[in-house]
Amino acid sequence: MKKVASFICKHKLFIVLCSLFALIPAVLGMQATKINYDILVYLPDDIETMKGQDILTEDFNMGSFSTVIVDGMKPKEILALEEEFKTIEGVEKAISVSDITGTTFPIQMLPENIAEKVSKGDSQLMLVTFHDSISSDETLAAVEQIRSITDKHCKIGGMSAMVLDTQQIADQEILIYITAAVVLCLIVLMLSLDSWLAPLLLLGNIGLAILYNMGTNYFLGEISYITKAISAVLQLGVTTDFSIFLYHKYEKSKQLYATNNEAMSAAIQETTLSVAGSSFTTIAGFLTLCTMSLTLGADIGLVMAKGVIFGIFSVLVIFPAYLLLFDPLLQKTAHVKWLPSISRISDFTVKHYRKILLVFIILCVPALYGNANTEVYYNLNKSLPDDLSSSIANEELKETYHIVSPSIILVDDSLKPSEIEQLSKELNALDGIDMTLSSALFSEYGISESMLPQSIRSIYQNGDYQAILINSTYETATNELNAQIDEVNKIVKRYDAHGIVAGEGALMKDMVEIADHDFQVVNSISIAVILIIMIFVLKSFLLPIILVAVIEFAIMANMAISFYLGTTLPFIASIVIGTIQLGATIDYAILLTNNYLNLRKSGVEKKQAVGDALKESCDSIFVSALCFFAATCGVGFISKLDMIASICTLLSRGAIISMGTVMIILPALLIVFDKIVLKTTKGFKGGKQA
Repeated sequence: MKKVASFICKHKLFIVLCSLFALIPAVLGMQATKINYDILVYLPDDIETMKGQDILTEDFNMGSFSTVIVDGMKPKEILALEEEFKTIEGVEKAISVSDITGTTFPIQMLPENIAEKVSKGDSQLMLVTFHDSISSDETLAAVEQIRSITDKHCKIGGMSAMVLDTQQIADQEILIYITAAVVLCLIVLMLSLDSWLAPLLLLGNIGLAILYNMGTNYFLGEISYITKAISAVLQLGVTTDFSIFLYHKYEKSKQLYATNNEAMSAAIQETTLSVAGSSFTTIAGFLTLCTMSLTLGADIGLVMAKGVIFGIFSVLVIFPAYLLLFDPLLQKTAHVKWLPSISRISDFTVKHYRKILLVFIILCVPALYGNANTEVYYNLNKSLPDDLSSSIANEELKETYHIVSPSIILVDDSLKPSEIEQLSKELNALDGIDMTLSSALFSEYGISESMLPQSIRSIYQNGDYQAILINSTYETATNELNAQIDEVNKIVKRYDAHGIVAGEGALMKDMVEIADHDFQVVNSISIAVILIIMIFVLKSFLLPIILVAVIEFAIMANMAISFYLGTTLPFIASIVIGTIQLGATIDYAILLTNNYLNLRKSGVEKKQAVGDALKESCDSIFVSALCFFAATCGVGFISKLDMIASICTLLSRGAIISMGTVMIILPALLIVFDKIVLKTTKGFKGGKQA
């Protein structure tokens, strides 16, 4: 490492120029990276509901559909609007009851249970189907064009409209997220560092790493809007402390070495050794998200793990070059630190460690209870503001037409009309299902197949499958709807063993089940992986258990606060928060513990060792936690997308809670378990230094 450090110091100008030239492919790659705004595409491809989506796309040319509420238009105008919609690229069909009744036949002549589902007062429903999937560029562009054509005469509901609104908000807010994170971090760094220029160089260096990371996402094919929104602020919050550590080491080394190059070489070597263990745990924490069955976890995990690697590279290679190049200006812009030292907390912690442990044990009860009972929601509608076009349309469909969770049942084409009719009756008899539409239903009311336009007939029968449309009055992703879908599945399988229940409700049911499984698996794996890494890093058996226990308490306390505040969290937040908070803040505990072990090895008594280690570590932990808080709290306040706001709010709060537990609870545990810790740590024998 010494030769590498010397090379960096010797070729600082070359490294600076290379870092700037590397921005060109990074920016191009970032612009070319496709962003996905549909969470449902991250479901496993081999589950039955996803296979149903493929059948709808390939056999029925119905990759997605939207329900359009048409206000104040006559049948003739509606038919003309349908034709206009059909000319839009991506639109497969546009059909309404006017296709059956024409311009003179009154809707009231239709069976009552059909008429009330398609017309209320002066409004009618129109079904628009699209060739491609819910979130494809072609489908979203088509929805946007439909909105521009209809202006105020129509409201468009459904998943594609929701995805389009999500895309527009996320694209509008992403720059605001980053700006808020940078400004707040800059304030913290200005207060905590001793130079006006140093914070700008530090944040500029991290900015380069973020751009490199975002640019290389191009090779992943696409990333989710959640990953795009939080990865930059997370990378900023997680890797800032590495840069601060190098800067402080460089400033101290300048007092010991004759030249700046020698001082920086020593600082690089020391920083490499210090951040190696903590960076491994952070990377491992993010990579454990890749074990999720919901592949959104892999999306976030890979991008963030890659971001930490770029962050470490920029800290050890690029940042030193900038510091050396701008060293004269660093000296000219020096100032006294404005952020007061909090090292006095060590005296309080050591003096009252027994009381602290008692309070810790007492607090475990509400933390465990609150964590276990924190409510989460899976309904994607709830993550969007109520005043969005799609939210307004979906609410009107629910309140006026009682269309809440439509589903499509796919059965074999060989089923007889009498079987389809009987199946439809059984489905309609289920509690919560108020409508079934099939070819058999029209026949039952004397509307022969020949009387139906081809556009409508192709909805119900195409290729090797017949389709039955059902509507549930239960909200998606609720226990009621999930139980109902189970009953629907049982009935369908009696008629066709290979029958499939497709649609948003069935997809969200799978999402609930997979997410619940992921929550248990990911947290267990992240704890196990980080424990194993820390056993090698700390060369101890008991210490990793203590450290993980402290951070896990912080995570539970963080989640419990949401419970006691009555906050319902989006399911993604509840899954990823534990892994991210553990991986990102375990560094605080490792820093304190390493200092404690070094002091114990030098013969310092346990209480003195813990107190001195805390004095040496607390300012670094404080600044790191504040930077993490600053990088994420602004997004939590600003974002209109609850999926993003909740994750960032939890992370900002988690950084402060983890800081508190490491600075108060961990020292008390180290004092109590000192003898056992030394016995189970390499370098000590019989509870003393070997």
